[in-house]
Amino acid sequence: MNRYPLWKNILVVVALALGLFYTLPNFFGEAPAVQISSVKATIKVDRLLQGRVEDTLKAAGIVHDGIFSDPNSIRVRLSDGDSQLKAKDAIEKALNPDATEASYSVALNLLSSSPQWLTSMHALPMYLGLDLRGGVHFLLQVDMKGALTKRLDSTGADLRSLLRDKSLRHAGIGREGMNLVIKFREADTRDKARSVIADAQPDLQLVDAQDPGTPDAPFKLVGTLKLQAEKRIQEYALKQNITTLHNRINELGVAEPVIQQQGADRIVVQLPGVQDTAKAKDILGRTATLEVRMVDDENSANPAVMDQASKGQPPLGTEYYTERGGRPLLLRKQVVLTGERLTDAQPGFDNQTHEPAVHLTLDSAGARIFKELTRDNVGKRMAIVLIEKGKGEVVTAPVIRSEIGGGRVQISGRMTTVEANDVALLLRAGSLAAPMDIIEERTIGPSLGADNIQKGFHSTVGGFIAIAAFMSLYYLLFGFVSVLALASNVMLLFALLSMLQATLTLPGIAAIALTLGMAIDSNVLINERIREELRNGESPQAAIRAGYERAWATILDSNVTTLIAGVALLIFGSGPIRGFAVVHVLGILTSIFSSVVVSRALINVIYGSRRKVDKLSIGQVWIPGVATK
Repeated sequence: MNRYPLWKNILVVVALALGLFYTLPNFFGEAPAVQISSVKATIKVDRLLQGRVEDTLKAAGIVHDGIFSDPNSIRVRLSDGDSQLKAKDAIEKALNPDATEASYSVALNLLSSSPQWLTSMHALPMYLGLDLRGGVHFLLQVDMKGALTKRLDSTGADLRSLLRDKSLRHAGIGREGMNLVIKFREADTRDKARSVIADAQPDLQLVDAQDPGTPDAPFKLVGTLKLQAEKRIQEYALKQNITTLHNRINELGVAEPVIQQQGADRIVVQLPGVQDTAKAKDILGRTATLEVRMVDDENSANPAVMDQASKGQPPLGTEYYTERGGRPLLLRKQVVLTGERLTDAQPGFDNQTHEPAVHLTLDSAGARIFKELTRDNVGKRMAIVLIEKGKGEVVTAPVIRSEIGGGRVQISGRMTTVEANDVALLLRAGSLAAPMDIIEERTIGPSLGADNIQKGFHSTVGGFIAIAAFMSLYYLLFGFVSVLALASNVMLLFALLSMLQATLTLPGIAAIALTLGMAIDSNVLINERIREELRNGESPQAAIRAGYERAWATILDSNVTTLIAGVALLIFGSGPIRGFAVVHVLGILTSIFSSVVVSRALINVIYGSRRKVDKLSIGQVWIPGVATK
């Protein structure tokens, strides 16, 4: 007889139950929502903000269907579009009383209408891509040459400081194309400088040169970046730009933006649900700078002076700023150090107090400036200021305990581990590492996205109905079981996409249609193999067992070869190809399970408990030498 062991039956039931559970949220659709996120790196989204939002809605008499929060935003789900617009206006007025000094972005969005009990158990619908939901698409070209020239210019400034510290006189340092040229009057000085520069700047390839046409400085050192250094700088520039774009796009209120590398020097940005192209361009092209200034401690401690400063009348030579937590400060106007001298920022811990800290690394010129700054201002406070959209905020303002040399700086004091990570990310990716140009731009309207969904849904359902009709007519009961297995395959595929929070695109719908054909192909192989065993004179129970066992090797081989092709598309593809590959690969895995395990479990339920089976409902079986009617 054909029976599964108990554990295997339990496995099938549990898999189908989980599949149904995680597929359910996709049937509830989306509801209008308002998303609140911070537009300033120093202002966090927390429970206190959620309470303000709830109080604002209650005061305005607006009923909501739930408030949901994550580390970057708060989302309020509403029943209709009118309530959505009213809620947006009310929240905007409450959180941003001065529109020119906005601290939060209040954006219209869509949120799943799934019941709270499903959402609380992390059963969420899959995301819809740009072609299904509408939005904007940008292809950005990163100016890699600009990143290299920026590094060469910075290195040139470092070399000036280095040679001055070593008392080595030169006749000028300048960039000529992609080369750094250092001129000397004596060959002996050039040789000494080469040794010093080689130790301090290992990324430079140095070559001696001589120019008889300039008798005042005929000896030269020509420095070029090594290939490994160029590659590292370009990779860093690309990664930093992607990180910076992620930070900026939070302001647009996009639920699931796509920001990914394409090729060696391009970035694809897709913003589903965004229709304001001008605002998106403004966010993507925004610049941010980092500055180090000294705090005017004397005036900052004077309440009368601070009161006047808050009204726009700070003392001469100072500016009014706000520290983390909202405490006001007076900073001196002189900028001591800029973010151009910062090469890295990593979170860590203070070696003495073991408190969370941020470790900064400066280039050689920055290290020299910082050493002098800390030596002359022990016991005083310095402020690290991030300037965005022409407005500055103090990220942190630590007290200088001692002279700091070597180019490694530590920022600590009243920071949590999360805050240390945030500050390190902010300092590391506050500005673009290299310029970018928009070389491709597309806008897809929501109506077109809805039309794509409708056409994709109809084509998939049409294909499923056609397959179901053919299988049921040709293979009778076994065909009907194959259709049930196919339905479970689609359900498991949707469940996997939802569990992984994958983004479904139009090519993904095409992959679902392809998965239907591939999954039913496995059942055709099984059914035909069972027919063949019956022709060879096997009993019905033996034919079922042999049919599944002998078809398994063929099914596995065909699916593995297709899986290899899908994985290759997933690794090397991008954009629509990658969207197709994700669904294709997952579909292969679910089709193997459904076509073999689930269909066998159903057949076992129908025929497995019967001791004697005279005939299988699998359509007409032609046996040689036996006439059929």
